[in-house]
Amino acid sequence: MGRGRVELKRIENKINRQVTFSKRRNGLLKKAYELSVLCDAEVALIIFSSRGKLYEFGSVGTIKTLERYQRCCYNPQDANTSDRETQAWYQEVSKLKVKYESLQRSQRHLLGEDLGPLSVRELQNLEKQLEVALSQARQRKTQIMMEQMEELRRKERQLGDINKQLRNKLEAGQGALRSIQGQWESGAIVGNNTFSLHPSHSSHIECEPTLQIGYPQFVPPEATIPRSAPGENNFMRGWVL
Repeated sequence: MGRGRVELKRIENKINRQVTFSKRRNGLLKKAYELSVLCDAEVALIIFSSRGKLYEFGSVGTIKTLERYQRCCYNPQDANTSDRETQAWYQEVSKLKVKYESLQRSQRHLLGEDLGPLSVRELQNLEKQLEVALSQARQRKTQIMMEQMEELRRKERQLGDINKQLRNKLEAGQGALRSIQGQWESGAIVGNNTFSLHPSHSSHIECEPTLQIGYPQFVPPEATIPRSAPGENNFMRGWVL
């Protein structure tokens, strides 16, 4: 009983797919070798696996077989097409070269170089181009300067607001300091009035250099102590007073 027909489709199981690839790859390489030996044919076989690994077989060398294949597949029509494409590219390169040289010449003229071969009309056109370029440059410069001035004004307003806030904080701090200082001064004045001596009392307090025994008596300013006569002993005068 023969096997049934196997449907050709991708094997979803990874392991089964790898086993099938190895078996059929080896069989294909074996068949290519047998064909080259039995029939004296020039066979070249190239196989890339799903992971990018290369397997090849060449009865006389794979590179030689590929070169022979290219020579056999050479088509004169393709050669004519290639020649036309080459000619088109050559013309494009020539146009770009001419344009490049023209741009270089115009740049030198704008820089004031190689002006000898130019005619009066060409010089007038060059002058107009320079005037237009100068006008555009001035407009751009003016625009940039206005933008910078506006930016500086904005920064000035910001700094003014910050300065105003700092001034308000400083004035508030100074007001609080003056209030505290006033309260402290009023408290100090009350304390001085409570504990200060009368000026009349303080004027009579003097340091006496002499030693006194007993309680000192108040002596009126108009009373004076009579002086002792010469030779009189005044040792007991203090006791009498």
